[in-house]
Amino acid sequence: MSLRNRLTLLFTASVSVLLAFFCLLLFLVARQYVSNEFQTRLRSEALTAGHLLVGREPVGPTLFKLIDKNQLTVLPQEEIIIYNHQNQLIYESGTDYLTITPGILKRVRQVRTLHWRDKERDVVGIFFTENQTPSVIFASAIDIFGGRTIQSLAYILTIGWFLMTALMVIVGRFYAGRTLQPISQINRRIDEITASNLSLRLSEGASGDELAQLARRFNRMLTRLEEAFSLQRSFVSHASHELRTPLTAITGQLEVSLLADDEPDELRATLHSVLDDVRGLNRMVNGLLALAKANMDESSVPMGLVQLDVLLDKIRLDFQRLQPNYTIHTHLIPPDAPGSLWQLIGSEPLLQTAIFNLIDNGGKFSPDHTVSVTLSATSSSIQLSVHNDGSLIPTDQLAVIFVPFQRGRNASGRPGYGIGLPLAERIIQLHQGTIQVESSVDAGTTFIVTLPH
Repeated sequence: MSLRNRLTLLFTASVSVLLAFFCLLLFLVARQYVSNEFQTRLRSEALTAGHLLVGREPVGPTLFKLIDKNQLTVLPQEEIIIYNHQNQLIYESGTDYLTITPGILKRVRQVRTLHWRDKERDVVGIFFTENQTPSVIFASAIDIFGGRTIQSLAYILTIGWFLMTALMVIVGRFYAGRTLQPISQINRRIDEITASNLSLRLSEGASGDELAQLARRFNRMLTRLEEAFSLQRSFVSHASHELRTPLTAITGQLEVSLLADDEPDELRATLHSVLDDVRGLNRMVNGLLALAKANMDESSVPMGLVQLDVLLDKIRLDFQRLQPNYTIHTHLIPPDAPGSLWQLIGSEPLLQTAIFNLIDNGGKFSPDHTVSVTLSATSSSIQLSVHNDGSLIPTDQLAVIFVPFQRGRNASGRPGYGIGLPLAERIIQLHQGTIQVESSVDAGTTFIVTLPH
């Protein structure tokens, strides 16, 4: 069943049930009102009979019957019965529709006014005390006109309920279609969006309702997908270019060596050059693999307890082994902090890669290859600062340096592929952290990493 039909059925069923309850309540109230009105008329008839027959100035039964016979307001099949204080019948209209028992007489004297129904007949009994000898007067009749009125009302309410239900089906289907029309437009627009035209967007409208919010969120998702596809295409393009350059150099050097009759020293120099290219190519491939791994979902990265001060000391020792000409100064603030203050939940291999890349980047751009690393901690986070006195990074280049394969203008003539900093940023984001860059001519360049405990 379609959503439009489901909403129409739900709306019609809900309103129909409520309307049925309203019609039933109206019918019951109307029937009770007609019954009360008829009881009031019967009581009036009984009081009139009491005043004229056993009141202070009574008339004869013959005259009363004559008056009752010619009265225009006489009730259908009306009957008047009067008993004296000794339960003796002193007047009966003669129609003989009603039978009164001693128990009923006793009950009327107790409650003063009594009403009941005898099949279709309504009966009212009153205890009349206008004269010195109290009497019991009964008036009964059939409410023919009231019954017809109630039947007509029931017929009208039933027909009205069916008509309104049919009308609600039409109106509900119309408004359900109007309400769901944006969804149909969204479906048509989604069918038009493919991998080749991710620039298309849904119409958000100006209503601000839930469908407009859905369209806005879907458009934001499309924007993220478009950026991801663009980054992927850029990644593939740059990776292909960067890989082709050393491969072309290696191929060219090997071909020249094979064609030329070089001396052993020249051949050895060529092999060293090829080896350098292969090592650079290996570093690039490792960086690409690490970047691809860092772009995985956070839930797929194994996390554990990491002691950041110990990890920093390990990275410093690795640099002294791999880059003997690098000088790394480390500082802990506060210096006498307990070990638990430097602990966080994360992936130690990924954090080691990120910090290694930041220190390597700082040493690469520092004139004397000196890097200052400061580790500070608060109750909620750990801050790592990597500082070097290298050349200024232009303001417009601060965001570019975190884009894969994009390097700042100050990187001209220095080795690198534009992978280290994007990889470090992604790893820090995986750990719910942030990275900022401050660069000036006087103070140098500082990368500030903040990681939550």
